[in-house]
Amino acid sequence: MKENQKNPKVLFGLMWGILFILCFIAGYGLSELLFSAIDRPSALWVYLICVCFSLTVLTLALILINIIIHRVFKNGKQNDRRNKFLDDMTDALNKIARGNFDVLISTTGYDMPGNDFTELAKSVNKMAKELRSMENLRQDFISNVSHEIQSPLTSISGFAALLKNENLSAEQRNHYLDVIETESKRLSKLSDNLLKLSALESDDTSFAQHEFRMDKQIESALLMLEPQWAKKNINLDVSLEKLTFTGDEELLTQVWVNLLHNAVKFTPMDGSIHITLTENENDVCCMIADNGIGISEEDQIHIFEHFYKADKSRDRALGGNGLGLSLVKKIVDMHKGQIIVKSEMEKGTEFIVTLPNNI
Repeated sequence: MKENQKNPKVLFGLMWGILFILCFIAGYGLSELLFSAIDRPSALWVYLICVCFSLTVLTLALILINIIIHRVFKNGKQNDRRNKFLDDMTDALNKIARGNFDVLISTTGYDMPGNDFTELAKSVNKMAKELRSMENLRQDFISNVSHEIQSPLTSISGFAALLKNENLSAEQRNHYLDVIETESKRLSKLSDNLLKLSALESDDTSFAQHEFRMDKQIESALLMLEPQWAKKNINLDVSLEKLTFTGDEELLTQVWVNLLHNAVKFTPMDGSIHITLTENENDVCCMIADNGIGISEEDQIHIFEHFYKADKSRDRALGGNGLGLSLVKKIVDMHKGQIIVKSEMEKGTEFIVTLPNNI
């Protein structure tokens, strides 16, 4: 064991001894080369010059050895960092491939001249974060769809079972049938909205632009909803500027119907709704305002999200599914416009749709 421990020291000493001998030989040879060109001095000067040349050669040799060792060590460290980075990257990508998006690659410790490891790590981290966000949205979407479908199905199933009772009165039977019909319409509307939203977001929907009278279009939407607003004795204050617009008439009809339907739905009995349509040099602007229940500031930033309901209890009672405003926002975006909401609780809500004249 002791011999094995001494061997490295002996080898190291031998290497340095050989180096000194080689440097002395090189120094002696340089000295003799010099003396062949000039007169040979005394023995003392010969010795001193030989020593100087030997030390010079030794110094140069040590500098060269230091450079070589530094390069080898540096390359070794770079290779270690590179291998660690590749291992971390492979592990992260394997996790992402398995559906685990909770990965984070360190963005420090990989800095080396001439590489983009840090930027690559940041890009993978960003990709994982966005994929995780998309997965959360997907799961929320599935959960919301399941919930929205389950509720009317439960009602339909329950009341259909009750109808089997032969002792029901005509009034009870008609009530149960009304519930089944209402819940069936809810399912149909949910299915229709999901199909429309899916088509719009897949970019497969044809965008048919042509000129049409937007004021007439809004008037038609109001007439379509007349049974609802007339039943609640809602006062309509309508001011529509006569104007022609170029866009997708069918899609924009969906915008006005959804916004007006919400206004009627959340406006109390004997309430009022104000609708204005104006045009300037660059844009057309439609404002729909009601004096209904209003939307809180916290909810206003979410109302255009899929299935979001500002007041879940009231909205469920009124048959909403949280997709109407998502459709509105998508259609307005397709027309390169914008929609904003202004609202105060118990004071009403105002939606303002602005569309450019030339898309």
